[in-house]
Amino acid sequence: MRLHRLTVTAFGPFATAQHIDFDALGEAGLFLLHGPTGAGKTSVLDAVCFALYGAVPGARQSPGTTLRSDHAPAGTPTEVVLDLTVAGRRLEITRRPAQQRPKRGGRSGYTTERASSGLREYDPVTGAWQALSRSHQEIGDEITELLGMSREQFCQVVLLPQGDFARFLRADAEARGKLLGRLFDTRRFAAVEERLAELRRASEQRVKSGDERLLALAHRMGQEAAGAAGEWPAPAARPGEPGLAAEVLAWAAVARSGARERLAAAGCALDAAGSRRAAAARLLEDARELAARQRRYADAELRRAELAGRRGEYEEWRAALDRARRADRVAGPLALRDDAEARHRAAVAGHDRARAALEPELAGAGPEQLDDRARRARRELAELDAARGAERRRDELARERADSDREAGADEETRQEAAGWLDGWASRRRELQERIDTALEAGTRAERLAGRIEPARRRLAAARRRDELAGRVTAAERELSATRERANTAHESWLDLRERRLRGIAAELAGRLADGEPCAVCGSPDHPAPARAGDGHVDRAAEETAYAEHTRADTARGEAERALAVVREALTAARAEAVDAPGDPQPPVAALAELVAGLADEHAGAHALAAGTHAAREALDRAEREHTERLAVRQEAERRIAARTSRREALDEQIAALEAELARIRGGGTGTVAEHAARLEARIERLTGATEAARAVEDTARRLKEAEGALSQAAFRAGFDTSDEAAAALLGDDARRELQHRLDARAAEEAAVADRLAEPETRAAAGRPPADPAAAEAAHTAAEEALRAAHTALAAHRDRCAELDRLSREAAREARGLGPLRAEYDRVAGLAGLTAGTSAANERKMRLESYVLAARLEQVAAAATARLSRMSGGRYTLVHSDARSGTRRSGLGLHVVDAWTGRERDTATLSGGETFFASLALALGLADVVTEEAGGVRLDTLFIDEGFGSLDDQTLDEVLDVLDSLRERDRCVGIVSHVADLRRRVPAQLEVVKERGGSAVRLRTYAG
Repeated sequence: MRLHRLTVTAFGPFATAQHIDFDALGEAGLFLLHGPTGAGKTSVLDAVCFALYGAVPGARQSPGTTLRSDHAPAGTPTEVVLDLTVAGRRLEITRRPAQQRPKRGGRSGYTTERASSGLREYDPVTGAWQALSRSHQEIGDEITELLGMSREQFCQVVLLPQGDFARFLRADAEARGKLLGRLFDTRRFAAVEERLAELRRASEQRVKSGDERLLALAHRMGQEAAGAAGEWPAPAARPGEPGLAAEVLAWAAVARSGARERLAAAGCALDAAGSRRAAAARLLEDARELAARQRRYADAELRRAELAGRRGEYEEWRAALDRARRADRVAGPLALRDDAEARHRAAVAGHDRARAALEPELAGAGPEQLDDRARRARRELAELDAARGAERRRDELARERADSDREAGADEETRQEAAGWLDGWASRRRELQERIDTALEAGTRAERLAGRIEPARRRLAAARRRDELAGRVTAAERELSATRERANTAHESWLDLRERRLRGIAAELAGRLADGEPCAVCGSPDHPAPARAGDGHVDRAAEETAYAEHTRADTARGEAERALAVVREALTAARAEAVDAPGDPQPPVAALAELVAGLADEHAGAHALAAGTHAAREALDRAEREHTERLAVRQEAERRIAARTSRREALDEQIAALEAELARIRGGGTGTVAEHAARLEARIERLTGATEAARAVEDTARRLKEAEGALSQAAFRAGFDTSDEAAAALLGDDARRELQHRLDARAAEEAAVADRLAEPETRAAAGRPPADPAAAEAAHTAAEEALRAAHTALAAHRDRCAELDRLSREAAREARGLGPLRAEYDRVAGLAGLTAGTSAANERKMRLESYVLAARLEQVAAAATARLSRMSGGRYTLVHSDARSGTRRSGLGLHVVDAWTGRERDTATLSGGETFFASLALALGLADVVTEEAGGVRLDTLFIDEGFGSLDDQTLDEVLDVLDSLRERDRCVGIVSHVADLRRRVPAQLEVVKERGGSAVRLRTYAG
């Protein structure tokens, strides 16, 4: 990596743009960056780091710190531009931090501008810069990948801070480990340590979890065993202790053996309870059977007495069933008589209804007379059929005539409506055309007004700015007058104080005289009459204060003049924009506002009218189409009206002819033919019904008389005196079945009672003492409960044995699974302890990360020794040590070997000058090793910070020789120091000058 040019603007102490040409400085290979304290030497290095990584070194990136210069003008942005070559590519990086800037548009106040970045690459073929990216993330990734170093590594390798390495020499192993860890990025080895520690904790937890599960199983087996293990002690080991599995498995075996012994005893008890329960069951069965036979005999005796008391009821059932069987022979004639009687009553009721509907003179007429009247009415109805056809034709023609009248009326209305609309067509068409012309004219006017509104609005805005700027000019003039007065007063005050100081300068010089010292003016060592300060003496501090006040006032006056000029220029531009033409008087804001409002209103009205052009054209098109349609409608209506007039005349003639014929048929009667025919049809129907009803009454009377004769004969043959007596003796099928069922049930019950009383066992049981089934039941219940208790006890012992077997299998499985877990834990714990430095196998108590860093430190010490030996004239050599110091861990020790004494001692014993060049050699060696670690990126530009003031002339020459050797292979080395002797020894110099208005850089290529 080689730096070419750096430009910083409003950054740190630099108020204006400062350009640093590293190519010019690097021609000599070695250059000096110097300046007074606080001038900004380190800010140059901060700018390089900020350009590359978007941040300054960590020690200077404190919260609340801003990169913007306090001396920079408000409108100057903070910016850093770096031109460099890295990995064979010429790049330009531009960085701007987040910063405050004045608001645009003349508004007061500030706004925050976000940070921005830019990356460009130089194309040697085209000779032009090409933009690559403006993304902070992409630029940061690109630079980090090209350099191969993080910001922390860059600050340690390129910007060599000697103070840090002096502390590194005196630090303990932990502090060295932190620095080396950041530089060489050994986080992966620390991650390995942490990962192994996590694996050890996880493995330990798995072992403890397995032991806890095994103890939980032992606890559950203890609950299940319920003392089956006897006096054998329960497992007392804790999770993680060895031998826990064997202790649990031994106790489980004892518990299973005791549980099986109790199971065998419970089986014997169950067999004995089963025998006692069987004997009790046999006794209960015998008692119940004896009690049942005794109850059976007693119930049979009781039922025989009841049957004997109800003998009369049985005889009545038998007699009623016999009468019902004889009455069955009368059932047929009786049913025929009932049916004939019902038919006759219905015929009489129908005949009465039919005669009530006839004329009074026919109330006593017989069937023949009624039938004759009906035949005459049918002949009269036949004669009306022809007249009904004519009447229907006349009605159809009358309906057609009415329809024609309605249609003719509708056609007349349509014709009149079309004629009325067509009468106003000319005026309507003229009105629509006028609407179109008006809209077109309004569109033209709206376009013309639109061209006038925008200039008027600009003039109005300019007039408002003009009035505002006029007020600001007045205020700026007042401010300028005040600042001029203050500047004049401050100037006069400073001149007065300087004059007074010059008058008393002799007293000021006399105050510096000392006895025996030569006078700065005359050179005499004797001071016989030194001047004395008089009243009102002014010292140098008062004069400088007055001069600073004068400078501030003069700067404020210049700023006020510039502000007034800017406002006046803006006022002139606003006045020129506010008038319509040059030379016109300035219009007031109110008049321009009124003009703009009037133009806007007029334009809005014209635009609204113009918007109706399309609608007006469409209205005219619709009206013309409607005019055509109305003409066609009127012509069609006139044609239909003419055709219907001739048709109505023909219909009137046909209707008149039919009316004459119907009048002749009716013979002067009233009503229509259809009404007369309907009356005849109703009379015929009544006469026919009355005739049929009279004949039905005669027929049913004859049949009723025949049925009554047949019923009387059947009742006599069946043994009944009258037909009513036979009808009363009849029974229905249900009643007859019910009587027969009662008779059969009584006979069966009498036979069953006799059979039960004749049974030998029942008669023998009746002769024995009464049975006691309750006592036998109680004995059987007790035996049942004892048997169930024995079953329950056996099941409990069997379940206990099964559960203990299951839990024992689980315990054995857990014990088998714990073996690999314990082996894994031992292996992982050994590795974790070895990498963490806590294992006994790690004799030096060195962590893995420390071991890797120790190798890196050994490389750094070897690279540093090559330069340290030259700086110290071959006296000192840096060596790495991994020896332990007390109880601390080893691996990062650093000692110095003194060739003059041949002894090895700690680097903390070096003197100030020795510490400087030892730390410088260490920093350079570290730079070489980190460069190789980062992928061999060539570092052509290095910076070395303070510390040269502690060296004597000879050592300084040796250090400069070593640094001068770094120029080999076209390397450029910058020394950051304010040691005066270096200005004589290093010709190429970059001086940072501290001024009141901000620092500046100057390039010098000569000594002194």
